[in-house]
Amino acid sequence: MSSPGLKRRLPRVWRGVVVLALAQGAALLGTIAGTGAGGARTLDSAPGSTAGLERGWRELERQLRLLDRLLPLDALPAQRGAGPPTPLPPALLAPNAAPSGPLTPEAARPAAPLSLPEAGALQRDGIRSLSLEEAVALALRNSPEVRARRELVAAALAEVRARLGAYWPQLVALGGAEVDSGWSRTTVLESSQTLGFGPFFGPGGPFYSPKGGSVGVRSGSAAVSAGLELRQALLDFARTPRVRAARARLVLRRADYADALRRLGLEVSEAYYLLQRADQLARIRDADVRNDLLILKDALQLKEAGLVPRLDVLRRRAIEASNQEALIQALADRAVARRRLATLLNLPPEITPAAGDPIRLQGRWPLNLEASLLAAYRGNPELEAVLATRQALAEERQAAAAALLPKLGLFTRAGASASRDSLWGFQVNGGGCCQASISPESRASGWDWSIGLSVSWLLFDAGATAGEAEALERRRQAVEQEHAARRDAIRLRLEQAFFQHEADLAKLASAQRGVTAALEAFRDIRMRYKLGLANEVDLSLTQERLISGLVGRLNATIGVNVSYARLLRELLPVPRDPDQPVEAVLQLGLDDHQRSIR
Repeated sequence: MSSPGLKRRLPRVWRGVVVLALAQGAALLGTIAGTGAGGARTLDSAPGSTAGLERGWRELERQLRLLDRLLPLDALPAQRGAGPPTPLPPALLAPNAAPSGPLTPEAARPAAPLSLPEAGALQRDGIRSLSLEEAVALALRNSPEVRARRELVAAALAEVRARLGAYWPQLVALGGAEVDSGWSRTTVLESSQTLGFGPFFGPGGPFYSPKGGSVGVRSGSAAVSAGLELRQALLDFARTPRVRAARARLVLRRADYADALRRLGLEVSEAYYLLQRADQLARIRDADVRNDLLILKDALQLKEAGLVPRLDVLRRRAIEASNQEALIQALADRAVARRRLATLLNLPPEITPAAGDPIRLQGRWPLNLEASLLAAYRGNPELEAVLATRQALAEERQAAAAALLPKLGLFTRAGASASRDSLWGFQVNGGGCCQASISPESRASGWDWSIGLSVSWLLFDAGATAGEAEALERRRQAVEQEHAARRDAIRLRLEQAFFQHEADLAKLASAQRGVTAALEAFRDIRMRYKLGLANEVDLSLTQERLISGLVGRLNATIGVNVSYARLLRELLPVPRDPDQPVEAVLQLGLDDHQRSIR
């Protein structure tokens, strides 16, 4: 049991627990055994009355000492007496420092999307405070997700313009230039005299070519051409469905943008509320530790006066150590909550946000459950995105099926061309040939135009077009089922938030009553403890009840605000057009929704 591997695996904190258990066991044994006024054991007056109990305690102490030898050798030694509390980790104090001022718009500008933090930028502790409304507005301006959604909307709008171009004619400029060179030899296999064309083809004539005569020549030419072509699709059954599909995708992207605004508002609100909770919880834990130190000081003074046993001091020190652990964890949670909010706000790496608003309780949700559900379904961008996807798939199916239909187009062309041919490097053999038909230099030019109709009709493609149309139809039907799933998910989210909101409001009222009673009880028990009328166990239980009540009230308050934000996420009015301004809305505007419900 004392292997080194087991020593390394046991947590360091167990050593303190075991040492405390040993001390409590020894103190309890001394209390039970007791000593009389003359120094003799009062319980030993009856022979054998404590022998079995003492043997049991000795066996327990032996087992605890055996366990103590299994703990890591580098564990902190057990303190004797009061001793100062363990210092807080410096690495947690810097990110938990108080803000040095408000967050200005200039300091909140995000870094470039493709940049990385420079050396030393992450160690700067620029803590700035901001309100919830400022946080939401800043997130709407800086969020990479929202910016990406804006770009996707712009891309979808450009796609619509591209599809509309199919209704307009296309004007194409044509042109070309060519230069070539070569060498050729022509040999006469039969004399031109045998043709019977007269004396011009006989000997001495200008066109006479003797049998066996040949000529070799190098040639070169240069040509240029230019023209215009006008194309117009007169009949294309796929053109209109493609335009409608592009418009449906534009609606889809705009709905995604609006839903991203809703989702971002909820995420920022939740992160801010949780940061407020972390701030307040750190204050509660700090006050708890400070109170522990005061009570520990009182316990030491009472022990020196002989009014309380050593057990009270040991128990109080254990409580103080446990509460300090809770304080350390609360500091770590607050540091993480600040960074989570900074990520949502897309702040520069050297800026850490802090909650500048005090905790304010949101009021009761102004709509009942049925009205909330009806308002959530009406104009919901999440459902609009699904319907737009379904419409786009239906139009794409029509465009795919139109590939089997005929297409009719009009075209017209006009152009001009010019060329120049050169012959040189003649080599004549055997009397030569082709004398009068050879021109060393020649030039040609001309122009032409044409107009016509083009018809195409795909008659057979082995079922490729039909298969593509069937696939798009199946996808459309799948999207219809997705609409049902989204509809049910929206209702579940809204009902969960609604019921939780009601529960948190009720819990808050109960928690407030509990905190009031626990606070009065703690004041009474602490006074009674100082007067020796109550023991430390009662004091510890009352203090624990007070801290639990404070934490419960804090959780209920934050729960009310978070559930309100979740309800608001389902009904928040947001624009579909990225060019329209977006306001940071934190509460439901009841008038518009009441009119829509009526």
